[in-house]
Amino acid sequence: MKLLTASLCWVVCLCIAFLPAVAQDKFRVQGRITDDKNQPLPGVSISEAGTRNGVVSDVEGNYRLEVTNGNSTLHIAFVGYESKDVNVNGVHSLHVSLQAQLKQLNDVVITGYGKTSKKNVIGAISSVSSGEFTQGVIASPSMLLQGKVPGLTITKSGNPNQNPSVILRGPSTLRSGAQEPFYVIDGVPGAPIDMVAPDDIASIDVLKDGASTAIYGARAANGVIMVTTRRPKADQLRIAYNAYVGLEKVSKRLEVLTGDELRKYLADNGQALAAVNNNVYPGTTTPVNTDWQKEVQRDAVSHNHNLSLMGGSKSTTYGFSVNYLDNPGIIEGSSLKRMGLRANIDQRAFNDRLRLGVNIFNSSTTQNNVPDAVLSNMLNYLPTVLVKQPDGSFTEDYAGNIRGSNNPVALIANNSDETKINKFLGNGLAEVKILPGLTYTLSLSTQREQVTRNVYYNSLSVLAKGLNGKATRLAWTNTRNIIESYFNYDKTVGKHNFKVLAGYSWQEDHNGDGFGVSTQGFGSDALSWNNLSLSNPPPGTVVFDNSATSTLTTLRLISYYGRINYQYADKYYFQASLRNDGSSAFGKNNRWGYFPAVSAGWRISQEPFMKKNDFFDDLKLRVSYGVSGNSLGFDPLAAQLQYSNTGRYYDNGNLINAIAPVQNPNPDLKWERTAMFNAGIDFAIFKGRLSGAVDYYDKQTSDLIWNYPVSTTQYITTTLLANVGKVSNKGVEVVLNAEPVSNKNFSWKTSVNVSHNTNSISALSSGRFTLKDIPTAILGGKGQSGNWSQKILEGQPIGTFTLFHYLGKDKDGVSTYQKADGTVTTSPSIGDLMQAGNAQPSINYGWSNTFTYKGFDLNIFIRGVSGNKILNATTAALNTPTDAKMTNILKFTTGESYNDKNSFLISDRFLENGSYLRLDNLTLGYTFKIKSNYISKLRIYGNVNNVFTITDYTGIDPEIDLGGLTPGIDARNYYPKTRSFIFGLNAIF
Repeated sequence: MKLLTASLCWVVCLCIAFLPAVAQDKFRVQGRITDDKNQPLPGVSISEAGTRNGVVSDVEGNYRLEVTNGNSTLHIAFVGYESKDVNVNGVHSLHVSLQAQLKQLNDVVITGYGKTSKKNVIGAISSVSSGEFTQGVIASPSMLLQGKVPGLTITKSGNPNQNPSVILRGPSTLRSGAQEPFYVIDGVPGAPIDMVAPDDIASIDVLKDGASTAIYGARAANGVIMVTTRRPKADQLRIAYNAYVGLEKVSKRLEVLTGDELRKYLADNGQALAAVNNNVYPGTTTPVNTDWQKEVQRDAVSHNHNLSLMGGSKSTTYGFSVNYLDNPGIIEGSSLKRMGLRANIDQRAFNDRLRLGVNIFNSSTTQNNVPDAVLSNMLNYLPTVLVKQPDGSFTEDYAGNIRGSNNPVALIANNSDETKINKFLGNGLAEVKILPGLTYTLSLSTQREQVTRNVYYNSLSVLAKGLNGKATRLAWTNTRNIIESYFNYDKTVGKHNFKVLAGYSWQEDHNGDGFGVSTQGFGSDALSWNNLSLSNPPPGTVVFDNSATSTLTTLRLISYYGRINYQYADKYYFQASLRNDGSSAFGKNNRWGYFPAVSAGWRISQEPFMKKNDFFDDLKLRVSYGVSGNSLGFDPLAAQLQYSNTGRYYDNGNLINAIAPVQNPNPDLKWERTAMFNAGIDFAIFKGRLSGAVDYYDKQTSDLIWNYPVSTTQYITTTLLANVGKVSNKGVEVVLNAEPVSNKNFSWKTSVNVSHNTNSISALSSGRFTLKDIPTAILGGKGQSGNWSQKILEGQPIGTFTLFHYLGKDKDGVSTYQKADGTVTTSPSIGDLMQAGNAQPSINYGWSNTFTYKGFDLNIFIRGVSGNKILNATTAALNTPTDAKMTNILKFTTGESYNDKNSFLISDRFLENGSYLRLDNLTLGYTFKIKSNYISKLRIYGNVNNVFTITDYTGIDPEIDLGGLTPGIDARNYYPKTRSFIFGLNAIF
């Protein structure tokens, strides 16, 4: 605090020292700002040159300004138009017409610790503005980018509480949970993106190549996503209300047998249900036909409201917003509710030499989840039994030997799982212009996440049979404090422009400050998880949580960074940066690392020999190389010798916890390093009506971290966390933006992006550590508890399937498979598993079209993937004809022989084409023409999300999670996708 107080005093003193005197003579000038078609331009900035005195034009393009005197010069600027300097010359009425320019080149792009115009960008950066965001019921802002950015793969099921999987330019780590890009919100690094309401976001910039991301060093190997929230404008009061109501329905369901169909199938095969499994409706002789998917699914009504207020004077601007989202899931018992608050205030002083800013975000989220078993049991629970028996009890098989599954309705009713999450982010900023071109910025931020999870399995729950109720309560807090202190210097000498950045960063995380306990034996279910002291647990059954959520750790990160940009004549560009990061998470021999980057650009269209070329409006070549790191998911104990509970023993009649080493120390452990080469070209033709970019990248990640087997003659335990592996990603990205039609009443804008990525494991072994492969995706199931369905293999991509090769049926109708020696068998073993394709798409694409006609707007958005495989383990698990007296089966299974004892084995028979094309979004809106002093914009719209999907995949949905080490697997736990019908309102006052 002393250091902070001294720093602020120093900043204020510097500002006072440079405070100039300002004359006060006044001269009134007014007029109208129009475009080259004589249409009014609202929001144009009109300022007196050399001062902070200025206004913006109103909805009719009119303005009024008092300037110093009649000889003053007006500087008139508007995004997308050529700026003008106009001398007043003693005229009180001054009308000005602005000429449109190539808008794409003047769009502002946010980079690390700064911003620039798109024409000056020499890295691979994709920018998406609020008008281009994906529409729908959005719980996580990352979904706004789905299908919009080439190279960015985002997948999500219909579960409102599930975070989407986000991968940029292919997977480059073997650690689950460490593939996510690094998020920066309004300049605050590492801020959680889900605490920002989508309506509060103005734009998102995705930094993709190594030269763009390296300024964030050890946290940027997976790319950096920069989020910029909406900001108020001086002398403008703006109140906005955005809201929608959406009806969500299940977009597709699996076709399992009805009760009558199951009875017929069994009868056709000489079988019959046991009496206890063949119910009739009470008081009738009508056989039961229970549709379990219908019983647990519902049509859900979601709604979202966002109210914001922005305004201020020339020296003070402020903004406040509140957001509420209610998103019930389409599975009964699941839901998401979130309340978000945002506030910011900026104060300028000392003739604009000092800017002080405060930003506050707060979100409170309540999640209700259902047991994962609901998703599988709604498919395979017998449709021939009642939901409840006449006495009101659920039809349930507590012993587990009559029906091979559990009542999904009972699973929802008898089990409660609630999580409450409160997130707070506060950021204070001081920015001072010390000298012309030299600016100092001090940013202080604090983040706090409080999580409380409560779980209760009541006395009737099959998940806690015989325990008389089981309760679990966990609560933990994570905090993060960050100091960013940096200088920016901008100097132009003739045709030469220099920009220099130098800074220091300090970060400290305190995670896992919490506690958790489980107990059982309640006299009543009425209190649920409350009042745990009323439980009556048998000795030794109270369990304390010792997971990462309640293990207190402190992590520190200290960084020094610098960057220099050079530009000559607006056509030659050069940038170099270096970051030195130190982290307490790694071994004592490798706690510091350097992350360099260099890039260059040539704007060919500015060359004299191109001036007579009428074809290219802009043409730029880019090339870059940069190194960044991945330290996500590590705590200070990752490289240390660790002890933990390894069991219990009796000592003199007392039951004591046994403690032993569980992790070897590794003083050489360091972060994974990603080196990326990128070459690209940007172009614009036909006066900017067609523009685009093409990028090629080569992304090589080394020092992959994995637990390697080691000898206990050298180490304490049998594995060591070490840096050994390498992974490669190479790809091409193309984006095209066009405006084929543009006139006063009608316009058509279209944008298409396509990306291709090739992923492969380059190495898993070194001279010191050896690993042949890493078996993954051990899905289990009947008779398959030891089998795996994927492997990490050298030379193959992450998500490579290893399956039994299906050869068809034998003469008895039993499934046969190929053995490793080429022979045929009905009893395959692990040694017979073979490579069978992979889950990585070869092509990702998105295509957006926006049509406007007078007040109407229509948006059509299509996206999809191609070239990937999906393992339909759900179909395999339900393909069990021999169990049809205990569990339900698919309609697909009616074509199987009842005697096929192998039909459920996971094999390449169930490996399907995962390609799809989806009409993801259809939005029709109308903006009313309102001439009012109180309403500046009123728009209503209707939206359909997930309109239809074209695919050969036979499962619930082809959008299967592509994150982690087991991508592309549909494993009986897929929360169905929804189709949303939305009505919304946008109003600005």
